[in-house]
Amino acid sequence: MSAVASPITEHESEQIERANASGRIPVVFIHGLWLLPSSWDRWAEVFEEAGYSAVKPGWPDDPETVADAKAHPEVFAGKTVGQVADHFAGVIGKLNKKPAVIGHSFGGLLTQIVAGRGLASASVAIDPAPFRGVLPLPISALKAASPVLQNPANRGRAIPLTYEQFRFAFANAVSEDEAKQLYDTFAVPASGAPLFQAAAANLNPWTEAKVNTINPERGPLLIIDGEKDNTVPWAIANASYKRQKRNPGVTEIKLIPGRGHALTIDSGWREVADTALAFVKRFV
Repeated sequence: MSAVASPITEHESEQIERANASGRIPVVFIHGLWLLPSSWDRWAEVFEEAGYSAVKPGWPDDPETVADAKAHPEVFAGKTVGQVADHFAGVIGKLNKKPAVIGHSFGGLLTQIVAGRGLASASVAIDPAPFRGVLPLPISALKAASPVLQNPANRGRAIPLTYEQFRFAFANAVSEDEAKQLYDTFAVPASGAPLFQAAAANLNPWTEAKVNTINPERGPLLIIDGEKDNTVPWAIANASYKRQKRNPGVTEIKLIPGRGHALTIDSGWREVADTALAFVKRFV
């Protein structure tokens, strides 16, 4: 558990109260590095229309808007996997009903962490960052993380991506015009710490980037990966699946053809959202 407790924000409290008042099953969305909770806005509408109550917490100190994030990048610095996982666990603990949890990238890792604590009724990890025990490290994943990992001092910093870096790490499977639109609309600085934690996870038995894959209370899990993802290639996602497959719960994996790491926000987001929704509806 993290040593630093992060308070639940007023906006998060409003979402929790709304979910509890609705009587619906909540769905908690967890974003990853270089994005904000607003990256889930369209997904939230889809799940609300399907009868769930969407909850989109931030990482601790997340700004409300992309403009605010670019104006104050320092607020992202120093956030660790454990601190963020504990924050989401705190939000989930205030919900009256056990939620489904859906996360992307490091949000996919965080989804598996909270599910491993028995906090999710079903979970979907999309392009999930690796955890301790996931061994493949493809060259494209190293290149995607290199803007952060190339300098050890970046561990304590907030690091933005240039457009060219975003194009490789997120938007390699879309047109140039769409890539630029996604960068301008969604990209924000990110904490460097989680990338260093994931990179060293297999060397550090005490790492926060670890998942309890055998907890029978984990619940059903779907891992989704984009075929053209440079940041979390199939080798990483499939290795995560093989670790999770040891769990007695339903564990599935799905490859989405022709898609990169931006699959939750690009023009084909609805296909991915519908895939996640169909899985959640089977169990919750």
